[in-house]
Amino acid sequence: MGKWLAAWWLKLMGLRLEAPYPLPAKCVIVVIPHTSNWDFPIGLCVRTLLGVSINFVGKDSLFRWPFGGLFRWLGGVPVNRSKRSNFVQAVAAIFAEREVFRLTLAPEGTRAKVDTLRTGFYYIALEAQVPLVLCAFDWGHGVIRISEPFNPSGELDQDLAYIHTFFAGAVGRRPARSFIPAKKQQPGI
Repeated sequence: MGKWLAAWWLKLMGLRLEAPYPLPAKCVIVVIPHTSNWDFPIGLCVRTLLGVSINFVGKDSLFRWPFGGLFRWLGGVPVNRSKRSNFVQAVAAIFAEREVFRLTLAPEGTRAKVDTLRTGFYYIALEAQVPLVLCAFDWGHGVIRISEPFNPSGELDQDLAYIHTFFAGAVGRRPARSFIPAKKQQPGI
């Protein structure tokens, strides 16, 4: 897809890209909110406009005929989940094997509404020793906003607070399904 086509498509969808920071050669890109099947083709447009390779992972059975070639062409990388292997370590191993690997994950784990994130993205970044890049698909404000890369500290609660702040107010294509972090309950309340 050409950059002009990607830019035209985003404009047609009512979106603009704010990406003031270059993406590192290795990183985990966290995309929130994930509320629609449109998120994948919009992500392909963003990748085209950034002019870099960006990947996703899937179970290895998805990469067989007849769709395996298409998934690889789109940036998919198979992960063997048939063994009792640790997904975090399996994905971290891919980072170790490659010079360039930018992995996109939607930590909501579904297009349905959730109030907590799955934390695999965080532990993959820690294990692979790569930064996180946050990417808000904010249909409500008509912007796809990309953060400066940051290295997870190992303090999950502290880093999640930062992540939640970045995504605060971001509205998905289907607003009712948008991620709104659960408020932590204070002791005694």
